[in-house]
Amino acid sequence: MSDEQIPRDATSGAHQAANPHTAPDSDMVAATPRSVVRHGGGFLISGLIAFSVDAVVLLQLTRFAGLDPFSARLIAIALAMVAGWLSHRRLTFNVTTPPTLGEFGRYAAVAWTAAALNYAVYAAILVVRDDVVPLVAMVAATAVAMGFSYLGMRFGVFRHR
Repeated sequence: MSDEQIPRDATSGAHQAANPHTAPDSDMVAATPRSVVRHGGGFLISGLIAFSVDAVVLLQLTRFAGLDPFSARLIAIALAMVAGWLSHRRLTFNVTTPPTLGEFGRYAAVAWTAAALNYAVYAAILVVRDDVVPLVAMVAATAVAMGFSYLGMRFGVFRHR
């Protein structure tokens, strides 16, 4: 068994075999292959949900509403953030308690910082390479922001889960 630990709520809900370095009543449990897959799968699915909302809104606003790709992306990011908040709470970290103001504040701080990073990378790509399709720039920027987001959620927002 790995010495890596994951939040209790990221597991299937059952208390896994305890790590010898973890107190029995701790909020952390030893990572098992199943719990790592569930946790990682929840993160990927939640990310895909948010990414899909972002992509669909961006495409709709640039193609059909006539917005420029910069303004459209700001709207798309805001809507994707709501989708990400709801899905990460449930799918990645299996949070069953009502959200708190503190948790929301931490999530918003991580999400807006990740969104700013995402937007900065997106804009830089479009400014440096004006031949790049906005959706391609969005994919690249999203990949960079994804790593930041996971670390912020794992060790900041849902650190006690």
